[in-house]
This record gives sequence, structure tokens and C-alpha cells, in this order.
Amino acid sequence: MVAADGSGSGAEAKQPPKATARNSERDFHGEKRSNATHASTTDPDARLYKKARGQAAKLCHMGHVTMENRNGLVVDATLTHASGTAEREAALDMLGRMEGRHRITLAADKAYDTADFVAALRDIKVTPHVAQNTTNRRSAIDGRTTHHSGYAVSQRIRKRIEEVFG
Repeated sequence: MVAADGSGSGAEAKQPPKATARNSERDFHGEKRSNATHASTTDPDARLYKKARGQAAKLCHMGHVTMENRNGLVVDATLTHASGTAEREAALDMLGRMEGRHRITLAADKAYDTADFVAALRDIKVTPHVAQNTTNRRSAIDGRTTHHSGYAVSQRIRKRIEEVFG
């Protein structure tokens, strides 16, 4: 990884590079890194992304998969730039590409429990079976959805999507 403008911070002039370091020509210790200030030398489209607070940010892309619940078959897949909203945006794009005449349900984890996403699903006639995120806020999924037996089944089966990624 290098600074986006290609310049150094002067840190390498102050200290000689360590021969045993993995990236001996540059020391990023203590520097703030962001997509605006740093870019990958091998994949300029990769973005810094961390999965959770306290985790390290890594250069990556995000892969998204839509699976049908009955047989666990992948029906759509896409690759996007890493961002905080990429999962929800990709889900809406993939649902827009699906053909069908009957109403479908979408089972998803807590990251999809946002008012905008749930409203967008309902607008396109998709029943949101999204896991409720009640940590320090109110869930966008209410009792009208969660009291049905199909919601519990969707929440149990949705975990099979992880098998696709290994």
C-alpha cells in the first residue's frame, strides 16, 4: 500500500528500513489510513474495509450471493467495491434482476435491518425476513413479520448462505 499521491511521509528518511519487515520500504505505524489517502499498488479498485469495530481494515472487494431457500442453490452473484452500504445496495440490485410473478421473501442478517432497506423491499413486493437489530435502537422489522412461522424458518435457513463462501 502506498500514499495515493505516491509520496512518502518522510518516515522512511528518518529511519533506515528493516530488512526483515514485510513492507520494509514504508512504515505505516501510527498513520491514519483511508481510501482517500492510500491506494493498493496491485489493485487500485480495492478499498479499505473493516467488518466490525476493533477489526483491522483490509484492502478488499465484497462478494454478494443470492440463494433460494428450498434447495440452497445460488441464483445470483455479484462483486462490488467495499463500503458500508454495499451489501444492501447489491441485494436490491440482485432482487431487481430476478424474474417472477409471485411475492418472494428475503432472509438476511442484522446488517440489513435499516428502515430504508426494509421500505425498499416492501416497495418492490419483497417480504423482508431480516434479523432484528435491537442493539441501542429500534428494529425496522415489527411484530407483523416476526410472528409468522415462516420468519423463524427463514432465519434458520439463511445461515446456509455461509456454506457458499466456504
